[in-house]
Amino acid sequence: MKELLLNVLAFVVTAGIIGILAHILGEKLPRAKFDPEKFPYAPYAWEKYGKVYEKLGIAKWKDKMPDKSKFAFAQNKTVRKSVGGDVSGAHFELLARETCVAEAVHWALLVISPVLLITMTGWLSIVATVLYGLSNIPFIMIQRYNRPRLVRLYKRMSSRQGGQNK
Repeated sequence: MKELLLNVLAFVVTAGIIGILAHILGEKLPRAKFDPEKFPYAPYAWEKYGKVYEKLGIAKWKDKMPDKSKFAFAQNKTVRKSVGGDVSGAHFELLARETCVAEAVHWALLVISPVLLITMTGWLSIVATVLYGLSNIPFIMIQRYNRPRLVRLYKRMSSRQGGQNK
């Protein structure tokens, strides 16, 4: 029982530290360096501009997933991941770039998940590593699903506004 409690504590502390560091890093990343229309963020042919994710029922579950921006918005300049009242091309471009940053952060979290093999012990470290790593995949899917739609909206609104956004 003691080993289980120590492993749970190690998981909570490690995941907490990783989460806080990922949040700080994500906020510091320069949005201008993320191009939603270039590799690796542009949609791949097999994704069919999000259609593959629709077959996985993403529209039903994506809004039920936790969204850090809902909680961090008040404390800093985190961009809320919703359209709200701003339907300008610039806002849609910002949202598309935010999906790139979010995807990059979730890939980084997936890649760093083996740190749990060091901070935990026994078979629980393997289970925690796999589950923590895989838990980032739905968030990556959400970004890849939303991004092509945001880029389309950005281009449409930008052309309506006389191409002022780029």
